[in-house]
Amino acid sequence: MNTSLGLIGKKVGNTQVFTDDGEIRRVTVVEAGPCTVVGKRTVAKHGYSAIQLGFGVKKTTTRPVAGQFSHVEAGVPEVVREFRLPAEKVDGYEVGQQLKASEIFEEGGFVDVCATSKGRGFTGVMKRHNFAGYKATHGAHEYQRHGGSIGMNMTPGRVFKGKKMAGQHGNKRVTVMSLKVVKVMDEEGIVMVKGSVPGPRGGVVTIRQAAKKAKKANA
Repeated sequence: MNTSLGLIGKKVGNTQVFTDDGEIRRVTVVEAGPCTVVGKRTVAKHGYSAIQLGFGVKKTTTRPVAGQFSHVEAGVPEVVREFRLPAEKVDGYEVGQQLKASEIFEEGGFVDVCATSKGRGFTGVMKRHNFAGYKATHGAHEYQRHGGSIGMNMTPGRVFKGKKMAGQHGNKRVTVMSLKVVKVMDEEGIVMVKGSVPGPRGGVVTIRQAAKKAKKANA
């Protein structure tokens, strides 16, 4: 589990930037924060330690939800996410405190980005699992995009679980790990990461310090 601090943001889109060496870097622009600490979880009361961050402000809401976030001066957040952190780090944050991208991320560092991928509906095995398809010659008839055999009639006499077949494609929570931070724009709250980020433009993403890179640095 990634126990590093992060922020909630929105995917803005893709662009390219030039480095000091004159090289081109294809990057994804993420509007990360500012986020407000709207709640805390402690081991004594909840059994684990974490902070709850809110991003954006809802234009309309119900009275129960408004009462739940009545202690937040910024208003009812549009998106709320929970970040598991060690207890000593949770104690360092106060409810109502705002967090900016420049306080957490730095250029040259690495981050993990989690978002919901684009939904592509019910797709076949060639699009969903990159199957090659069947031959189109030597008598093959109406079988070019089929998945082939899925089992056997004797032992074990069933289809194994997890067999790659046609079905729902996309619309899942996907985490892309260890993306390099190319640029951090403090005033705009923009973080540019090298590579692609799941989801459509305008989709909500969670960006946090990389888990695997942190382990390598400590090793």
